[in-house]
Amino acid sequence: MSAFLRFTPLVTSLPSTIPFVGPEAIERQRGRPITARIGANESGFGPAPSVLSAMTAAAAGVWQYNDPENFELKDALARHLGTAPANLAIGEGIDGLLGQIVRMVIEPGMPVVTSLGGYPTFNFHVAGHGGRLVAVPYVNDREDLAGLLTAVKREDAPLVYFANPDNPMGSWWDADSVVAFAKALPETCLLILDEAYGETAPPGTIPSTQSLIGMPNVIRTRTFSKAYGLAGARVGYAISTPGTTQAFDKIRNHFGMNRIGTAAALAALADENYLAEVLQKIAASRDRIAKIAVDNGLMPLPSATNFVTIDCGKDAVFARAVVDRLMADHGIFIRMPGVAPLNRCIRISTGPEADMALLAEALPKVIEAVGGRQ
Repeated sequence: MSAFLRFTPLVTSLPSTIPFVGPEAIERQRGRPITARIGANESGFGPAPSVLSAMTAAAAGVWQYNDPENFELKDALARHLGTAPANLAIGEGIDGLLGQIVRMVIEPGMPVVTSLGGYPTFNFHVAGHGGRLVAVPYVNDREDLAGLLTAVKREDAPLVYFANPDNPMGSWWDADSVVAFAKALPETCLLILDEAYGETAPPGTIPSTQSLIGMPNVIRTRTFSKAYGLAGARVGYAISTPGTTQAFDKIRNHFGMNRIGTAAALAALADENYLAEVLQKIAASRDRIAKIAVDNGLMPLPSATNFVTIDCGKDAVFARAVVDRLMADHGIFIRMPGVAPLNRCIRISTGPEADMALLAEALPKVIEAVGGRQ
């Protein structure tokens, strides 16, 4: 008997999928090291020195399991956000939380609304739990709130995903529009409001904690992976009503969080000065990427994130050629959106000046090599 017959019919029907090919795999495939890792929206600026010290101190206790109630981190986040610990759930990054949310809400065949070309890891979780994706195209390179709402009502969808600011385009909606969208949804539809890039967004983008805290059908997800520089630590959290956040306790891995990552998150929250410095560096790096793009005849899109999406002015074949040649010829790792018409673009993460200098030197050579100059 073949081994695959032991799997459920759902798992047997699914392809083996990796939503993102990691830079390590690309190094192995290409047979060359990455010289500028500016494709995964990590923070090349790294965590604060105080955070590294806290992680080092915590390492001695790594033989112990982490507190399964995440009491200390919930308490610190509640004070930071001006809410109560009962309004919070802790998870292994937003990716882990997304999988738990889908598991809580979706049964096989149920419709789930998202944006066409939006964050693919969410789609991966929906497929893994048997949901039926209903995708709404972007409008002018921005997620279409009216289109998402229409799709929810048409499909009677129990779940909708919306990221603000958005990945992969870097676009954003103002807080008032986001709150209006949340309140217009049927009470039977749960909104995942992904705010992974909230720290890098301009003022007026992120709704106040209190504006949505009383809505049980809204879960806001946030992370320490981006501005705080802790992508490898895998620490995320969700904000909602106590009844909604307590539902995570029914299915989560209670020992899924690690002590070193938790210590890092606590120290990162406490070091507000470092966060302010990093946000300035991210803003400056966005400007640098935009200038490099313009200098090479490309069009940078406005960004509220720690990356800049760049319109190459052609098609996906050209954009893919730029991505591939940057890596193959120069060891520079970037990515691109995966769905038309967004895939006419490339996406470059902010990073230290050394990485930006490598990009500035390599990009004109690549553009010329792939026929971008007329």
